[in-house]
Amino acid sequence: MKKLMRRLSRVKVNHSTQYSVLRSEPPDPVEPTKQRSDVPQGHFPVYVGIDQGRRFIISAEMLRHPIFVELLNRSAQEYGYEQRGVLRIPINDVVFERVLESLRQGQEPSSLDELV
Repeated sequence: MKKLMRRLSRVKVNHSTQYSVLRSEPPDPVEPTKQRSDVPQGHFPVYVGIDQGRRFIISAEMLRHPIFVELLNRSAQEYGYEQRGVLRIPINDVVFERVLESLRQGQEPSSLDELV
C-alpha cells in the first residue's frame, strides 16, 4: 500500500476543488498497459468493476479522502500490492459513482456500506 501511495503521490496535483469523472469507458483489451495520452496532469486512470470494469480518470486529490483509502485497501486485498498497469478497484461501478457524487456534494461517507 505504501508503494502504491508513494507512486501515486508523485502525480502533480492541480488546485481544483472540483472532482469530476472526465471519461468512463471499458478497458482496451488489445493493449491494456499502453500509455494513454488522455490523462491530464494531476490525474490518474482507475478501472472500476469486478470483471473488465469501466475506466475513470480521477484527480489525485481524491487520495486524501478516507473513503479512497478504503478503496485502495480493497484493491490491495483483491489484487495485491504488486499489480501492474492501471489501478483496479474491485467494487461495483455504480457504488463508485455514488462515492464520486457524494464527494462532489461535499459529503464525506465514512464507509462504502453507507453507499450500497
